[in-house]
Amino acid sequence: MPVFPKPKFAFEYDLSAEVGRLRKHKNVRAIPKREQAKLMVATWNIANLGAQQRRDQDHSIIAEVVSWFDIIAVQECRENFGDLFEIQKKLPKSYRIIMSDASGNNERMAFIYDSRKLSILEEIGEIAFSPSTLKSIKLPGIDAQFNGFDRTPYLAAFAVGDTSMMFVNVHLYFGDEKPVSMARRSLETFAVAKWADLRKRSSYSFTRELVALGDFNMPKCEPGDPIYKALTKLGLELPEHSSQIASSISNSANYDQIAFFPETTRNHFTGKKGVFDFDAVIFPDLWKNGANMKDFKTYLRYYISDHRPMWIQLRPT
Repeated sequence: MPVFPKPKFAFEYDLSAEVGRLRKHKNVRAIPKREQAKLMVATWNIANLGAQQRRDQDHSIIAEVVSWFDIIAVQECRENFGDLFEIQKKLPKSYRIIMSDASGNNERMAFIYDSRKLSILEEIGEIAFSPSTLKSIKLPGIDAQFNGFDRTPYLAAFAVGDTSMMFVNVHLYFGDEKPVSMARRSLETFAVAKWADLRKRSSYSFTRELVALGDFNMPKCEPGDPIYKALTKLGLELPEHSSQIASSISNSANYDQIAFFPETTRNHFTGKKGVFDFDAVIFPDLWKNGANMKDFKTYLRYYISDHRPMWIQLRPT
């Protein structure tokens, strides 16, 4: 994602008032409180983190939302990871960070997690395929060949109580709506599904409890969408979230998703999942009841994000 333009206007906000609005809206959206027996999992594309000049109070706003979850997959961390660690400073000291190296668009992917709840295990890395498997990543109607990811998905295994779980952080190719871009996006999506299926079937899999989450750049979360079809082709499931709120602040797309297999990780799913539309309540003095929408969204994209966090609650055994 190219860096968003910095707003040319000044707007200052009261941090404590904005945090209060976020917490109140958290209750409206029925986001459960964290508890020992359950795991709050989220994904959030925090636009161009490290490449846009966020301020201390902006880090605090982002950290407030992050603190509601036990583990959160973050996309669009740029090569400069300073902002990521500024957010960590605002969190309880038990929160840790692991991150990938920079790949496509000089972006990293990261996990922020509470070490009181999750312990990092031995398998950390990226999705990889043998040459023969790479050739098998094909979809009907697409002649293009899959040659790898633009931004390689980042994976890490964690212990949660007596359960080992693998989280796969993805930020797939976007491009545009032209057939060539859609074909590439579909192949990248199917490659994630293929990898998950191979891990599920392998007797040497580190764990079969897999959660794939992140920015899939999926325009519509419905069976007719080619990206949805590629992701679910081999059995991954996308449970509907109750709020039915788009994950983009433009309200036009469900780019961000959380997926798992029905025969394994779905058994831990409590049925609670949603998208947190922070933009519905934050900065009302800038929003001005919708009269200042252009400036409002310009400000959000630069200082907070153009994506909303998506979350799910699991009950590990």
